[in-house]
Amino acid sequence: MELKSRKPNRLENYDYSQNGAYFITICVKDRKPILSKIVGTGVPDCPRILLLPYGEIADKYIHQFNNFYEHISVIKYVIMPDHIHFLISISNGQSRTPVPTRGNIKIYNKNSTIAKFVSTFKRFCNKEFGNNIWQARYYDHIIRNQEDYNEKWDYIENNPKKYALKNQDD
Repeated sequence: MELKSRKPNRLENYDYSQNGAYFITICVKDRKPILSKIVGTGVPDCPRILLLPYGEIADKYIHQFNNFYEHISVIKYVIMPDHIHFLISISNGQSRTPVPTRGNIKIYNKNSTIAKFVSTFKRFCNKEFGNNIWQARYYDHIIRNQEDYNEKWDYIENNPKKYALKNQDD
């Protein structure tokens, strides 16, 4: 049996432990809507999120992250029915796990701060859930400038409304 070849989703020569802002999305396996419900869809500009038990546990660990790591801050997030978006900041100047180099080219290190953040978050949640609900991979985007930051902020802010409008007729 032949396995599918996956396209790498990390920048090859980027140190994911360096200072900066990052947009991260993690999804539930099979996109099952078990984290939250979008309610109040009768008024399109005013939907809100009702956390389900899995979402409440995820929310608890998101709030604790600022206490776990002094150099990682969760700036903004949204817990959608089947995924979570984060806007995080790394601001310590040094990574606990430096990225090895080959000449002047940095090599991706799966032990980077971003990978550790996602792995730790999933592990803490799974322990309390009693099972693994997450997809194995995650999406990340390096925030490159203020415009990019504002765009991701607005995306997180408006995601419940977009979801409600998209699913209004279902």
